[in-house]
Amino acid sequence: MKINTALILCAGFGKRLNPLTLSTPKPLLELDNITILETSIKLIESLGIKKIIINTFHLKVQISDFLKNKNFNCEITIIEDGKNILDTGGGILNMMNHSDENDFLVFNPDTIWKEKYLDEIIKMQEFYFSQKIKNILLLVKKDLSFDKNLKGDFDLENDLISKNSKKDFIYTGCQILNKKLFSEYKVENFSITKIWNDLINIKKLFGFESFNHFYHLTNLETFKKLKDL
Repeated sequence: MKINTALILCAGFGKRLNPLTLSTPKPLLELDNITILETSIKLIESLGIKKIIINTFHLKVQISDFLKNKNFNCEITIIEDGKNILDTGGGILNMMNHSDENDFLVFNPDTIWKEKYLDEIIKMQEFYFSQKIKNILLLVKKDLSFDKNLKGDFDLENDLISKNSKKDFIYTGCQILNKKLFSEYKVENFSITKIWNDLINIKKLFGFESFNHFYHLTNLETFKKLKDL
């Protein structure tokens, strides 16, 4: 079994990268002359995924125009959040509702998704299906983060995520989710962390460790440092 549809979260305001994101949506910021959105899409194409759904809100016309002018090999659908921004949970559910699939690979394009992640995501997908689970998050140890100011989000032990004491692991921005996790939710503004926390409480939030160096557009200072690499 494999994932057939990927979701990319592109609706945020990107306030931590102001003033750049006042006129350019964060997914269209460039590193090495390529937008971070295109970097994400190219990795998804390398995974053999044929369908991508992208949500938009802030400066949505720019993202739509960018995608129209690119000849990507996959089918890309744009879903607008609507009159009000939906946050990560509401945005994901809104995109899921436009697909007949049950399992989705979800990306936050704030991370620089180079092809070095390819093998890890394939193995994470294999684990997801072999263990017959409904979620899994790609995590990385804080030591591998380019931005040393990032604090850890979780603990990871025996493939299970918790929030105990050390919090040595950072969420990379890639996860696999099953639509059934959202059965008690409706399309409105809520964070995906609500679902994560519920799963942690019943010891059913799963994690997969990445060993790649982690580059993430945390803020304007980090973005400038990445530009200088």
